[in-house]
Amino acid sequence: YRELPGAPTRDVLLVSAIITVSLSVTVVLCGLCHWCQRKLGKRYKNSLETVGTPDSGRGRSEKKAIKLPAGGKAVNTAPVPGQTPHDESDRRTEPRSSVSDLVNSLTSEMLMLSPGSEDDEAHEGCSRENLGRIQFSVGYNFQESTLTVKVMKAQELPAKDFSGTSDPFVKIYLLPDKKHKLETKVKRKNLNPHWNETFLFEGFPYEKVVQRVLYLQVLDYDRFSRNDPIGEVSIPLNKVDLTQMQTFWKDLKPCSDGSGSRGELLLSLCYNPSANSIIVNIIKARNLKAMDIGGTSDPYVKVWLMYKDKRVEKKKTVTMKRNLNPIFNESFAFDIPTEKLRETTIIITVMDKDKLSRNDVIGKIYLSWKSGPGEVKHWKDMIARPRQPVAQWHQLKA
Repeated sequence: YRELPGAPTRDVLLVSAIITVSLSVTVVLCGLCHWCQRKLGKRYKNSLETVGTPDSGRGRSEKKAIKLPAGGKAVNTAPVPGQTPHDESDRRTEPRSSVSDLVNSLTSEMLMLSPGSEDDEAHEGCSRENLGRIQFSVGYNFQESTLTVKVMKAQELPAKDFSGTSDPFVKIYLLPDKKHKLETKVKRKNLNPHWNETFLFEGFPYEKVVQRVLYLQVLDYDRFSRNDPIGEVSIPLNKVDLTQMQTFWKDLKPCSDGSGSRGELLLSLCYNPSANSIIVNIIKARNLKAMDIGGTSDPYVKVWLMYKDKRVEKKKTVTMKRNLNPIFNESFAFDIPTEKLRETTIIITVMDKDKLSRNDVIGKIYLSWKSGPGEVKHWKDMIARPRQPVAQWHQLKA
């Protein structure tokens, strides 16, 4: 064997063959990769659609109603035994794409800002914190002169209780009538409740229905004190096509009572791990809401030490007469073992003293490791800086 001049050597040919085989394998693998990606992408998309599918007919659909002074008759009816309640609205409630989300969001904003909504001014200056959202449907039967409102479920509700959850229920009004209301059942310790309750307003003329505003208020049930409002939704019925059941997802809005800011409270926390104690110093408040007819308040502060679901100890400051910017400078010590710190909540309530009637709540603050962002920050700062008073302003909440 003799190599010809200019011909490739055997080693060169061998390297070329290896490179050719490698390129072929790479092309095949790339093709498989793209095929796998398409398959996996399709499977992932299907799984998302499955997750986004509403749980139609889940739970028991209940129907309730009340008699209205406007001439409408309300009847409390129950579903036929053995029959699973369902309607077209259950199958088209959940938004499934970003386009649908955008349309629903724009529709929500248009309805909330449309003429006839009584609570537009109440939202000015309110915080944009996430209060969750609610799903409901509404429609009108012209033959039977019946307005139907179905409250389905809510999602991502904020925790209002010191235990880190809420006990939500819904009140239904047809504004401007505030005397007559309907209520769903209370869902215990649930931030994503399912109600599936239907409310009928029978014998209610259409010309009067379109003059009303459907108002839904979500509240947290409290056994020992006043129920805490979570958020609300209002829709002028003259802006809704009532010829068929329309289903909505609506973001809950704050400040439904139109009260605006309730004021702020400056307080400090001092944790002493060796003494197993927390000292709460109520320093001062500013811009408190006026609760009395004279445009002022007589504020004092209650401090509750809570462990799990039990009230352990209560302290309170003196009352400051006719003062919306009171200075208290009162300290209270609470014995809290370190091992119980994670299950401990300190509830601070600013009250308005009233001699002739029940004292009014101006606002509350829940301090624990699982409260709101500002409260949690204060709690963690207190633990990170033992034996040092840590002061912070807090916005009072309903």
